[in-house]
Amino acid sequence: MAVIRIKALDEAGVEVFGTLTEAQLRNRLEPDKGIFIAESPKVIHVALDAGCEPLSLLCEEKHITGDAASLIQRCGDIPVYTGDRDLLASLTGYTLTRGVLCAMRRPKPRTVADVCRDATRIVVIDGVVDTTNIGAIFRSAAALGIDAVLLTPSSCDPLNRRAVRVSMGSVFLVPWTWLHEPIYSLGDLGFKTAAMALSDDSISLDDPLLTTIPRLAIVMGTEGDGLSQAVIASTDYVVKIPMSHQVDSLNVAAASAVAFWQLCDRR
Repeated sequence: MAVIRIKALDEAGVEVFGTLTEAQLRNRLEPDKGIFIAESPKVIHVALDAGCEPLSLLCEEKHITGDAASLIQRCGDIPVYTGDRDLLASLTGYTLTRGVLCAMRRPKPRTVADVCRDATRIVVIDGVVDTTNIGAIFRSAAALGIDAVLLTPSSCDPLNRRAVRVSMGSVFLVPWTWLHEPIYSLGDLGFKTAAMALSDDSISLDDPLLTTIPRLAIVMGTEGDGLSQAVIASTDYVVKIPMSHQVDSLNVAAASAVAFWQLCDRR
């Protein structure tokens, strides 16, 4: 363990925790060199359990022998940056959750076929850009039996720092990847697709037909504009959640939890 006490925000090695943007961390031109940030001991332990490679830690000094002690032991010989609480808050832009951040290597991208190989229930996230919603969808997916998550390129990166934090590490528990082909291409893998949307031909979420489908892809869009008409038209089913009191829709994160509970086999 190499403990490095920083006294300024521009010291070498700590730029990954503050000055680099999410786009720079992701490094689209060289994905193998991409980095993401995991926050809080619990989330970092989940990432390590999933095989993620730690690169460096940042924590308040008191946590070196406290909350971060077991992490430091697990991570081996990587730099551990520390400093005053106010300095670290200035670096990261906020007071650290339980005082620990870990920079980790991004996992190698997986193919859609690989992620979906043994899946019977998957979710496709189309155009959802809110990091809180992404994290919440992943948490519900892990808890309620979704086998895999696919995201269209217009969606937020699941390894965004806030998305990881909101998911409580669930982004490391459910296989996921990017879907660059049209959503209807999932039919080639044996999936029927169900768009969660309001339309004249929508069927109810509790329609018994939906539970009989061997492989089902649940397509979720942003709660603002929802799914595009082109996406809806390309799916096999259009599904709505029955509503009361003249409420027309739920937030996409809440809607995903309801849909996953109804459509997944939790045995």
